[in-house]
Amino acid sequence: MTDLGLILSGLGRKSFRTALLAFAIFIAFLIYTVLGAFRVSLETAGDASSETRLAVSNRINFTEPLPLAYLNRIQQVEGVRDASYSMWFGGFFQEERNFLLAFAVEPDSYTRIYSDLNIPEDQRQAFVNSRDGLLVGRQTAERFGWTLGQQIPISSNIWRRRDGSNTWPVVIRAIYDGSDTQGATAVYINYEYFDEARAFANDTVGNFNVQTVSPDVNDTVIRAIDAQFANSRAETETVTEAAFQAAFIDQQGNLGLIILGVTGAAFSTVLLIVGNAMVGAVRERTGEIAVMKTLGFSSGRIGRIVVGETLLLSFIGGGLGLLIGWVLLTGGREVLGGFSPFFGTLRFSPAVLWPALGFMLVLGGVTGLVPAWNAMRVNVITAFRRI
Repeated sequence: MTDLGLILSGLGRKSFRTALLAFAIFIAFLIYTVLGAFRVSLETAGDASSETRLAVSNRINFTEPLPLAYLNRIQQVEGVRDASYSMWFGGFFQEERNFLLAFAVEPDSYTRIYSDLNIPEDQRQAFVNSRDGLLVGRQTAERFGWTLGQQIPISSNIWRRRDGSNTWPVVIRAIYDGSDTQGATAVYINYEYFDEARAFANDTVGNFNVQTVSPDVNDTVIRAIDAQFANSRAETETVTEAAFQAAFIDQQGNLGLIILGVTGAAFSTVLLIVGNAMVGAVRERTGEIAVMKTLGFSSGRIGRIVVGETLLLSFIGGGLGLLIGWVLLTGGREVLGGFSPFFGTLRFSPAVLWPALGFMLVLGGVTGLVPAWNAMRVNVITAFRRI
């Protein structure tokens, strides 16, 4: 019988135990796949940022507003090519569980600066010229079945209108496409339409969006903007777009460390479970191993067979975890897509796959070392006396 046949025979000796061990490994790799994709999206969140775009926010915190009047002074700074502004809307569609990543923006200047939104020009013009227009990411449009020209209600869990309601009726004027590193999920309404109706904090914005003439002048422009508003009632902090996105992620806590802790705990637990189970399995097969040695099997070959069992078990459970994780990430993208503009597009990528294969190899090898060593040390005469 070949070594592979002996490996399969060993795993099939107690199929229920083997299934439980494979299931434990499956759960660990399923957790790794989903959280690993999330980790990769965090690391690539700034990939879609432009080197010539800056974000100007309140020095206290980017959630504090800034006066809209700052725009003219920012536009006059040498090295600034274009400037716009945006305000977090905190939106949802019909029910709060239908979360929308919504912003109120100045349509013309904002879409000029963010030309990478990939908006057809005729639709961009329709959005710019429409007071109650809405710019929608394709993923969100497909999620809710929205079409161009459709009127929909966009509600806010932050803002109220002067009439007491929290809903702004809007008409979909443009649909944009995302890129590999940034999803098409956010929606944008006309700031003027939003501001004239809200009940408080009028003529303020969340942050200004600045485009410089060259990355070489970024530092000079940053210092000039912040110097203009030093000692004012709303001092500013200007950073690159990539730094602004990183600061937003940091507000959520050290997510990378949390992910590492969860996946590490899962793999440590599986390591102990599988290792202990395989040690017990080898102990149960002491007599079989003695017979194999009597028939001429070398200790090295027996050790390789035992390690082969743990490796095969690791790759079966881990492979299933990767497969189901891929299905969840692919099928759940529409649901999770609402968060992807901050974290990138959640996807099953080589950055998730290759480390997973390495973990399978390490898990299978480490859990097989002790039982393989025990099997290699089995004394034939002592083993037969115990039978």
